[in-house]
Amino acid sequence: MGEFSSFGKILMVLGIVIFLMGGLMLVAGKLPYIGRLPGDIFIKRENFTFYFPLATGILLSIILTIVLNLIFRR
Repeated sequence: MGEFSSFGKILMVLGIVIFLMGGLMLVAGKLPYIGRLPGDIFIKRENFTFYFPLATGILLSIILTIVLNLIFRR
């Protein structure tokens, strides 16, 4: 019975994380520079579009690293 309890907690936390990520994606489209930073790769041809948000990913990684280190610091 104990393993189902911990599995349930994991599913609840995962659900909250997915919910927050969805909300962040809705808000991120309205922020002026997210996704259009210098360093983001965007190639558009006649019938082909390639987008790789390299600079945005690095910036978000740095911000999340700092925030999570502040939260989980012992």
